[in-house]
Amino acid sequence: MRVATWNVNSIRQREPHVCRWLAAQQPDLLFLQEIKCEAPAFPAEGFQALGYRSAVVGQKAYNGVAVLARVPFDVTHRALPGLGPADAQARYIEVVAQGITCIGIYLPNGNSGGAEGFAYKLRWMEALRDRAAALLADDVPLLIAGDFNVCPTDADFAPGALPPTDALVRPESRARFRALLWLGLTDAMRALHPTGPVYTFWDYQAGAWPRDMGLRIDHVLLSPTLAERLTEAAADRRERGAEKASDHVPVVVGF
Repeated sequence: MRVATWNVNSIRQREPHVCRWLAAQQPDLLFLQEIKCEAPAFPAEGFQALGYRSAVVGQKAYNGVAVLARVPFDVTHRALPGLGPADAQARYIEVVAQGITCIGIYLPNGNSGGAEGFAYKLRWMEALRDRAAALLADDVPLLIAGDFNVCPTDADFAPGALPPTDALVRPESRARFRALLWLGLTDAMRALHPTGPVYTFWDYQAGAWPRDMGLRIDHVLLSPTLAERLTEAAADRRERGAEKASDHVPVVVGF
């Protein structure tokens, strides 16, 4: 089984990229973030032609997540439990496939909206931890994949790429990421690549891509039963060099 995650930064702009990548890599599930469209505008037909059924949690012009799957799946949640109905941002989808609960997330960045914007990020991370804890308590095989907007350590961004005040590296953000790991989840990439840079994002500005000024903010976390079976974890850097590429690249894990 292979599962991937990719912040595509507008699915309508990146549909050809995703179709080409799916045809070449053929993951069983692909979680998408920042699709930037409502469900009726999602280009499901093109993916259907490749054998992928889709489920979409959309929002006009902003945010939005989706899953594409060539295996049967059932959607169990379209919003993060615990945040309440007042949270209208499309950032969460939870499905069950092949007996595994798979969660796709687009975690808030936290750099916009001032103090409240950062507080929302922290509340979101706390609710995610609570959801993961509840699933793990029921001994559910669990995978959480997506754009976490957190560089867990200083090894996860190029020197000088971010100031210490950035929400992606602030101690509060990192502490809540560690709280997820302390539940017993495994960072798939670091399980197989424990040292060195493995970037998943390069900004469009300041020549970040040609200078390799990248960040690792797209992650896949695994429950113990899945971590034991992990055989592959990689970021497909080639996609960042494509014409009109997203600023993120796909991250793939295999079992």
